[in-house]
Amino acid sequence: MKAQVTAHARYTIGDIDKRLYGSFLEHLGRAVYTGIYEPGHPTADENGMRQDVLDLVRNLNTPICRYPGGNFVSAYNWEDGIGRKSDRPTRLDLAWRTAESNQVGIHEFADWAKAAETEMMLAVNLGSRGLDAARNFVEYVNHPGGSYWSDLRRKNGQADPWNVTLWCLGNEMDGPWQVGHKTAAEYGHLANETAKALRAFDDKLELVVCGSSHSDMPTYPQWEATVLEETYDQVDYISLHMYFENYEKKTSEFLALPEKLDRYIGTVSGVIDYVKAKKRSKKTVRISFDEWNVWYHERRSDAKRMKQWDWPHAPVLLEDVYNFEDVLQVGCILNTFIRRADVVRIACIAQLVNVIAPIMTAPGGAAWRQTIYYPFQFASNHGRGTALRLDVDCPRYDADVAADVSYLDIAGVHDADSGTLTFFAINRYGEEAMTIDLSIEGFGKARNVEHTLIKNDDLEASNTKEAPDTVTPIKIDGAKISDKGVEVTIPPYSYSMIRIKL
Repeated sequence: MKAQVTAHARYTIGDIDKRLYGSFLEHLGRAVYTGIYEPGHPTADENGMRQDVLDLVRNLNTPICRYPGGNFVSAYNWEDGIGRKSDRPTRLDLAWRTAESNQVGIHEFADWAKAAETEMMLAVNLGSRGLDAARNFVEYVNHPGGSYWSDLRRKNGQADPWNVTLWCLGNEMDGPWQVGHKTAAEYGHLANETAKALRAFDDKLELVVCGSSHSDMPTYPQWEATVLEETYDQVDYISLHMYFENYEKKTSEFLALPEKLDRYIGTVSGVIDYVKAKKRSKKTVRISFDEWNVWYHERRSDAKRMKQWDWPHAPVLLEDVYNFEDVLQVGCILNTFIRRADVVRIACIAQLVNVIAPIMTAPGGAAWRQTIYYPFQFASNHGRGTALRLDVDCPRYDADVAADVSYLDIAGVHDADSGTLTFFAINRYGEEAMTIDLSIEGFGKARNVEHTLIKNDDLEASNTKEAPDTVTPIKIDGAKISDKGVEVTIPPYSYSMIRIKL
């Protein structure tokens, strides 16, 4: 199979916000406890944070981390997580039917984020609480001193404010499963009033309003229209979420799902344009895709198990073991975000550790990379710069979710600072290799090319504690440089990163 791809220096999508490669940690299962935080672990620092996990997180180069939820935040009292740990209450978390010890709160998470070299993206509770708790939380986090909440922070050991700029106004408020679920009109009004209060404190904050939890919600896309009409003047981003499933075990259908993701982004972008025009506004709201991942391996069984347990603390929950097929899917998702980088400015993989995550840990033991760690790491480290509008000529197939799906999923990025072109290419065809004739125009000639491949003949191959390197990237030769660009061959069902030094 052959594909022709042309990249031209003049045909660009836009600059890529580094926060496109954000992450997410929720008080859910073992994401926090025995995930990032495990006092007594051989690698734990003085704050109880696992250094082996921190090393893996830093290598992902993820610039932001959304916290503390997720569904958890909609019944969370942030005040429970401050002050002496011995005085903190244990609460019942209604979202995941677990007990929350509150041994990790804003102070501990802030220290962890600094060590992980990532910025905080904080969420406020607009489910069981509202405006007052939100403004108090922002004051506690961001005010230097001389007020009740800022002085309490200083008393609790943090003299300087954390100056968090990015704030989520609740989570998935369109979902009937959410504690404090509201209609679009109810939520839009509350979010707008909360945003106004937060802007009265600091008009430079970046605020994210809740969009649809997924594109199959019965209220989508009217939810976006109603909420944005209420909040457009006060917010900067609208939040979208999507998870990818393969219960039927049909690889070609599974790998076509990013077409649905692309339509989702395009539709909400159109709603933004509609509200912008209706309001005669010069401002453009962008998209924060702050929950996304493959999620189905343990989802149904754990949903049944969760209903039967008696409020455990940090149980094993939603710990999907990812396989090689999921590498291909995560690569396609990231490529979609790169190709929509003008609209999607923020995105957060959900989640970071143990719970549907690229990093896994054993309590008291090892930490290792899941298969999906690698495509995220490659995109985060090398997908910075300008997203390119590629011309792709390749055989296509029809799937249930979309017609005319290209067998080659590819995104390109130009990093002018390093003088490189990077292409992330997924061969969605399982029967034969694909030779890509990659033309580069207006960039100068290719000086050398580096081809990194992730490939396993077993789509179900996974990385485990016992065999953590079953699926890993390798460097391969064979790319040919010509006057027009590069020719490279990628195996069937494979992920490739092709880096061209100009």
